[in-house]
Amino acid sequence: MKAVNLAVLVSYDGTDFFGFQYQPNVPTIQGALEDALLGLTQQHIRIDGSGRTDSGVHARGQVVAAKIPWRHSLEKLVYAWNTYLPPSIRVRAIRQVPDKFHPRFSARLRTYRYTIVQPSAREQEQLPTLDRAPLTDRFALFEPKSLAIEQIQKAANFLIGEHDFATFGRSPQGDNTVRTITQLDCQQLKTDLPPLDLGEGATIIFTVTANAFLRKMVRNIVGTLLDVGRGHRTAKDVKYALQSCDRNNCSPPSPSKGLVLEHVSYPDYPDLF
Repeated sequence: MKAVNLAVLVSYDGTDFFGFQYQPNVPTIQGALEDALLGLTQQHIRIDGSGRTDSGVHARGQVVAAKIPWRHSLEKLVYAWNTYLPPSIRVRAIRQVPDKFHPRFSARLRTYRYTIVQPSAREQEQLPTLDRAPLTDRFALFEPKSLAIEQIQKAANFLIGEHDFATFGRSPQGDNTVRTITQLDCQQLKTDLPPLDLGEGATIIFTVTANAFLRKMVRNIVGTLLDVGRGHRTAKDVKYALQSCDRNNCSPPSPSKGLVLEHVSYPDYPDLF
């Protein structure tokens, strides 16, 4: 049976995994996907991913690729693959692609979102020691105090464009730390249907799109911008930190649980996902 090159859209709750990339003796997303393929096809099939999300990071739009022997419809492959996967990982869609397609090297842009939930002002007054949001803790950072959103966005604007981001991460390969951020927004959302168990609280979303990312780059940026929102740094401090190319000028990274890989863009394959 001839193997065909397939692009696969995958979502996962990364809480209980040691990142995407395979590691021996610990659970990883890649390892779980490959183990499921082994159970399905009785063959050891290697998959490639669009990016190596860190331990605890989630994905709604991870793209992987593999050459898989399959004689039935791709819809049936989605169903069959999912039957071998744990509930925290799901194959969302599969498309046949040319052999030259590579989920990492063919990608042009990647979008991550970081979610923060906050209690209402009343809850902040009545429960000053509130430090958890049990129903959202797996997927969001709980921030008990109000944040200066306008100052956060002012600081974020300094990071948009092509820069050397050595302050905010290390290159996964080689020494090149220049990246291009095309979008970095901070939005505060308030709806009639508030976040679970947070009363009238708010949800704050960071959206970051770039051609590529350094290791922990998004979490380091979010951690630094949160310090601006808390009043511990100014927007100009962030501009200086960027220009310094010195990791000592970066705040501690925000926890991985709030980060989701949302979308990977492939302009050469406009109908992919």
